Amino acid sequence: MSSNAPAKNVLGTLLETCSNAPLTGFYRDGCCKTGQDDHGSHVVCAMVTKEFLAYTKSRGNDLSTPNPWFPGLKPGDRWCLCAVRWKEALEAGFAPQVVLEATHEKALKYVSLEQLKRHAVNAHLS
Repeated sequence: MSSNAPAKNVLGTLLETCSNAPLTGFYRDGCCKTGQDDHGSHVVCAMVTKEFLAYTKSRGNDLSTPNPWFPGLKPGDRWCLCAVRWKEALEAGFAPQVVLEATHEKALKYVSLEQLKRHAVNAHLS
């Protein structure tokens, strides 16, 4: 796929914005785009929960505490998660909901569309 080609989501349509507030994405452009320098594959647009934030903090990735370069997330925020972390949270019973329209197609290398659909939230109602 050409780097100039528009990014697609897991549904095969154009990738939608995940969040501009807080500004997310590996490239901090609001989208869960990925590239060669994104070694964590930050491609799953998730709506984080209190339970997920506590879980990921317990695994060494504190997403809830603000610092000078990061606002800290609160339940209900959308964030581009590493696909492997989302899968790990799924297996542990803490997977947050997913916005399919804003989840990059590369997420399908790590999890199935069925797994994502079981945790889907409507992008336009949240």
